[in-house]
Amino acid sequence: MKRTQSVFTLLVEVGRSPDDGLPKRATGAALLCYASGVDEAEAVRETVAVLKQAEMSPLDVTGYGTLAEREAEGHEIDADERVLMERALAENAVIVAQATPFYPEDD
Repeated sequence: MKRTQSVFTLLVEVGRSPDDGLPKRATGAALLCYASGVDEAEAVRETVAVLKQAEMSPLDVTGYGTLAEREAEGHEIDADERVLMERALAENAVIVAQATPFYPEDD
């Protein structure tokens, strides 16, 4: 019996590592990801593995559920976001949709 894949929306906080590609002054970043998996736990595992392969340092992952779950909670999901979710499902992939670097506060 084949288990059905879904796409999960994940927010991943990453710290710094030498070759992570983040801006020099950044202390880390928040990455908005869409990841396919048979459940959220698998999507999280795959996302962490992909980010580690990309020389990133995942610290924390917050799951926001599937498209249907987010819609049921009243989230507005635009066409661009839906396209990325469909791509993640079609390619059985992790897609980083947005990266927001964190910078130290000026003292």
